[in-house]
Amino acid sequence: MSRFAVRTVDFRLAYRIMRELRKRNLRFILLDHDAVLPSHDMIWFGSEHEVARCHDEGQPIAVTTETIESAVDEGVRLQRGIVDVIELCFGVDPGPRPGIAWLADGVVLGVSQLEFIEDVAQHIKTIAERIQCRSWRVRIGNGAPLIRDQIINDCLTNSMHVEQVNEAKTSRGLLRHNHVVSAIRIALIRGSEVTEFREITPTDGDIREIQRQSRKRSNGRKTISSQQAYEVAIGQVSMDEALNE
Repeated sequence: MSRFAVRTVDFRLAYRIMRELRKRNLRFILLDHDAVLPSHDMIWFGSEHEVARCHDEGQPIAVTTETIESAVDEGVRLQRGIVDVIELCFGVDPGPRPGIAWLADGVVLGVSQLEFIEDVAQHIKTIAERIQCRSWRVRIGNGAPLIRDQIINDCLTNSMHVEQVNEAKTSRGLLRHNHVVSAIRIALIRGSEVTEFREITPTDGDIREIQRQSRKRSNGRKTISSQQAYEVAIGQVSMDEALNE
């Protein structure tokens, strides 16, 4: 399997590419901008000018500081032999720090764990917009009902194709809180299509948990009221809006 190489004279660009590759646990080597590639099929990242100049060497991917994530996505697809993506599928393991995985025709392209549930839909939308595919869908585990339904409503608001998956078996054999691996398993399971917005009725425990999250988000400086926590729970306001009031 081809390794990745970072091959650019732009130190700042190289640093950011390497940071993204490390974040995804992808092996790579760092080469001088004019170095000979160790293998003819090596996937390498360089600036647009460098790739244009050496387009016949290896498998080059042009990168700018604004396209690093999409460039690495492209590199992973090349490495795994995925040329034409038929279906892009997202798996979401709901929780206070939700795990997300995205798969192209069953092959994992990337995973991430977010700090805030209100960021999930936008994160998915951003990834989906940068990957060419024929269709895409979002599969959400059925645990953590309040958070699950908040994410479902956010996804439906953004006109996404949503399925709810029975995640009873997705955590088997995993360490506790291994949300990204659960998200991969959820993405691979066909679920029940969700077409209607969920009515959210938070419990007292849910309200207290949202207040706890508000303290965490504000580094202990603020705790939102129970009424504000209720409004956050039903999606009337975001956590940031509640903290700013």
